[in-house]
Amino acid sequence: MEHKMALHERLELQEVLSFKNLCLTKAAIMQGLVGCEELKGILVIDAEKGKAHVEQLTNLLQSREVVS
Repeated sequence: MEHKMALHERLELQEVLSFKNLCLTKAAIMQGLVGCEELKGILVIDAEKGKAHVEQLTNLLQSREVVS
């Protein structure tokens, strides 16, 4: 299987990656600001999953060649 993607796919992935980075940053910052332990737990889980998603998207972008 060839590891290629079209330019528009790469741009879409970069947009998703930017959004995920923003969400990860917000979840990480909010953890220190909330008083509710249940909400804090949700934010911790969200940050962990967000970090994994960012890593997956980054790896995908780095491993694919862009075709015209």
